[in-house]
Amino acid sequence: MTFAPPPELAASANVSASAYTEAAADPEAFWCAQARRLEWERVPGQGYDGSRWPEVTWFADGTLNVARNCVDRHVEAGDGARVALHWEGEPGDRRTVTYADLQREVARCAHALTELGVGRGDVVVVYLPVLVETIVVMLACARIGAIHSLVFGGFSASALRFRLTDGRAKLLVTTDGQYRRGKAVPVKANADEAATGLDSLEHVLVVRRTGSEIDWTEGRDVWWHDVVDRQPDAHDAEAFGAESPLMLVYTSGTTGKPKGLLHTMGGYLTQTSWTSWACFDHKPDDVFWCTADLAWVTAHTYEVYGPLSNGVTQVIYEGTPDTPEPGRHFEIIERYGVTVYYTAPTLVRTYMKWGEQVPARHDLSSLRLLGTVGEAINPEAWRWFHRVIGAGRCPIVDTWWQSETGAAICAPLPGVTELEPGSATLPLPGLSVRVVDESGRTCEAGEGGLLVVDRPWPSMARTVWGDPERFRASYFADFAEQGWYRAGDGAVIDERGYVTIQGRVDDVMNVSGHRLGSIEIESALVSHPRVAEAGVVGAPDPTTGQAVVAFVTVTDGPRDGLTEELRRHVAAELGPVARPREVVIVSELPKTRSGKIMRRLLQDVTAGREPGDTTSLVDPGALTVTAREWNARSGPR
Repeated sequence: MTFAPPPELAASANVSASAYTEAAADPEAFWCAQARRLEWERVPGQGYDGSRWPEVTWFADGTLNVARNCVDRHVEAGDGARVALHWEGEPGDRRTVTYADLQREVARCAHALTELGVGRGDVVVVYLPVLVETIVVMLACARIGAIHSLVFGGFSASALRFRLTDGRAKLLVTTDGQYRRGKAVPVKANADEAATGLDSLEHVLVVRRTGSEIDWTEGRDVWWHDVVDRQPDAHDAEAFGAESPLMLVYTSGTTGKPKGLLHTMGGYLTQTSWTSWACFDHKPDDVFWCTADLAWVTAHTYEVYGPLSNGVTQVIYEGTPDTPEPGRHFEIIERYGVTVYYTAPTLVRTYMKWGEQVPARHDLSSLRLLGTVGEAINPEAWRWFHRVIGAGRCPIVDTWWQSETGAAICAPLPGVTELEPGSATLPLPGLSVRVVDESGRTCEAGEGGLLVVDRPWPSMARTVWGDPERFRASYFADFAEQGWYRAGDGAVIDERGYVTIQGRVDDVMNVSGHRLGSIEIESALVSHPRVAEAGVVGAPDPTTGQAVVAFVTVTDGPRDGLTEELRRHVAAELGPVARPREVVIVSELPKTRSGKIMRRLLQDVTAGREPGDTTSLVDPGALTVTAREWNARSGPR
C-alpha cells in the first residue's frame, strides 16, 4: 500500500514536481540557483569544481557569513519578533528566544570568543547538552570563522580528549552538569579530566546549568555569565569564502579512531537550507521539532543551520522522552503546537512498546508532517507512526543521509512523492544514487547491492581532518575510476527508482551461502505484536559460517515460549533460511544518541570479543546488560 500526498499539502507545497525536471536538465545550475536563496556578500559565479577529485569545491568565489544567514537577515527583514527557539529543560524550566534575542546573544558570544583568543580557523569543542547556549556558541563560531566540534554530553572523558587533541582545540565550552532522567549529572569533572595537560587548550568556558559543585582551574576556567553577558549586543560579521571550514563532525568509527569530517560554509549551507525547506515544507507559522541531540549531525543540519536559515520557529528539548513519564514528547508537541516532528525510528518503536494509550492522552492535531532519520524505518513502525501519531493524515519524510553527505540525499518531497512504508523513495532533485555490485556494475531493479552517490553534491564533507588520504581511501578508492562515493550501505532500487536501504554492508550475514540483511529480519521481528525493537547480527557458526542471532526488546506479557514463537514468525515471514538460530530477549539495546542500534557491538558480544569503540553510545551500560543477558541465555546454541 502506498500513500499519496494530501491534496491540501500538495496544493501549497514549497516544491513541486517541476524541481526534478529542472534539476535533471542541469544539476549544477540547479544548485547555483539554490545558493542564491542565501545572502552572499559576493555572489558566486562559479558552481562545482572537481578537477582535483575527491577534493572538490562549490561556489568557491563567493563569500558569506553563515550566522548572518541564520539570524541577522531575518531580523533585518522585519521578523525579529518571530520565535526562533522554544527551549524546554528536562525539569520543566523554559525559555522563549526570538530571532532578535538570538541575534543579541550570538553577538555577545562572538565578542566573548574573540576576547578569549579564538579566531578564524581555531577549533572550539562544545561539550554541552541541548541548551540555548549550545546553539548560540555554534552560531558565534560560524560568525567569527572559528570551527566548532560538538561532543555529546554523555560521552566519556577519553572520547572528549580525543576530539580536543585531534582538533588541537583552543577552547572547550562545557557546563557544570546536565539533567538526565530526572537527575543532575556532573559534566565538568569529565571535561577537566579530558583537558588536563593539553598545550593547545587555553580556556574552558563553563555554562552554569545545575548549580553543582565543580573544581576550578584559575586562569583557564571562566564562567559563561562572567565573560559573555557583559559583552556588546551588536557585532559586525565578516564574510568568509564559501570553502572556509565551518565544523568538524566525528563519526563513531567501526574500527580504529573516529574520523573528523570537515564541512565548509557555502556548499553545506546551500544544500542544508534548501533540503530543509523542501523536505519539511517550512512555512512561516510552522513549529518544527527535530529531536536529535545537538551534538549529532542531524541536529547541525536540521535543528540549527537548515531551519534557522529559513527563519523557522523550533522546539529544542534537553531531556529524555520518558522523563518524568512516557509521553513527555507528546506533552511538548501539544504545549507548543508542533507542526513538523522529525525523530528516529528507534523512538517510534519505543512508542509502540509503550502503547497507543500514551499518545492518546494528548492533542496532536497540530501535526501536519512527520519525519524519520538515523536508520531505515521498518514498514510496521512506519505504518504505526503514520496511523497513531499522524492520525493517518501526516506524510512521513523518511530521510537517508550521513555525516559524510552533510544533508539529505534520498527523501520524499511531501507535496509530490507517493510514499511507500520503509522506502526513502527517490533521490532529491539535483542528487543521484545508484546500486552497484563490487565491480561497479549497476544492479538490476530489485537486485541488492552497494549504494553509491554517483554525482557530486554541495554539502559533501571535504576531507578527514588532518588525514586526506584516509578520506580518499574510506569513501572513494573503491570506485575511483567512476568518481563515485561509496556510502557503506546496502540498498535496492526498484523499477520506479525508489530506494530501500538494507543497512550497513557489514550488517549482511552469510548463512550457508545465503546473504541475509539485518534490517529485513529486524522488520519481520518488529511486525510481531510483542516485539518493540530488534537488533539482528551474524554470530560465528562452525557449520553454516554465520548464524542469525536476534536481540529483541518486548512489550509486557508472558514470555514462556515467546522466543520460539518469534523464530517461527520470522520463518513464516521470510522463509526458513532466515529463521534466527537464537532470539535473546534483552531489557535494552545498545544505541547511539541518534537512535541507531549498534549491531557491530552486538556482533562483538556474540563473538565473545571485547567491544570496539563505544563512545557514540547514549548509554554504554546497555551494552554491559546485553552481554550479561546473552551470556545467561538458555536457548539453543
